[in-house]
Amino acid sequence: MDEPIRLARADHEAELARLQTELVRMQEWIVATGHRLVVLFEGRDTAGKGGAIQRIAARLNPRTCRVVALGVPTDRERTQWYFQRYITHLPAAGEIVLFDRSWYNRAGVERVMGFCTDDEYTEFLRTCPHLEAELIRSGIQLVKYWLSVSDAEQERRFQARIDDPAKRWKLSPMDLQARARWVDYAEAKDAMFAATDTDTSPWFVVDAEDKRIARLNLISHLLSLVPYEPIEHAPLELPPRQKRAYERPPVDAQRRIPERYTRA
Repeated sequence: MDEPIRLARADHEAELARLQTELVRMQEWIVATGHRLVVLFEGRDTAGKGGAIQRIAARLNPRTCRVVALGVPTDRERTQWYFQRYITHLPAAGEIVLFDRSWYNRAGVERVMGFCTDDEYTEFLRTCPHLEAELIRSGIQLVKYWLSVSDAEQERRFQARIDDPAKRWKLSPMDLQARARWVDYAEAKDAMFAATDTDTSPWFVVDAEDKRIARLNLISHLLSLVPYEPIEHAPLELPPRQKRAYERPPVDAQRRIPERYTRA
């Protein structure tokens, strides 16, 4: 394994921009070839799943890259086959789907908080590896990331959310329970890995103690897994503008927003 590249904080953004450009090239290849990519992001609360997803999707075309973050199932969804509401979000040809938490909710929060029965949990662990193998056999590339963060770092991030009004919305009652049940969640994660970390559909663990570095490592790894190649583009040339006479309507005839800011 190559030695890690040591980055000064000032160099981080430049490297992120470079990797995001590569993600655009990857997406172009996916669209051109009809490839289907699903990426799951799991991990403890505050591990940085949302931030990683945001950096991946930031420069991609949202028409062919979707972020799926499902809420609490409805009464109707609770009567469906468990995987049903996730399956409907899987990609068509040329699409990328990023799951901010996924069907693994059953092995994590539902198991720990008692939102599913023991039989439902056992059936999930039995079914999940077979389902994922079928998805992969159908041509979907499935990548599963677990973002790992220590107890002390999670504590620091929870406190930061409490102290910052812009982040307080991220702290839900379920997050507080996750902190209180640290060991329960650790044991649930271990059992989940034991049942679902297979050669066909492995888990990739991301050290997320440093969010910025974790994002770079995750994106770099994702790029290494997708066999993309640069797509040749036909040269683009702007067409000449129409020459027909046109007069703009007066500015005061339009509802313009107040200019609260201007250049210094």
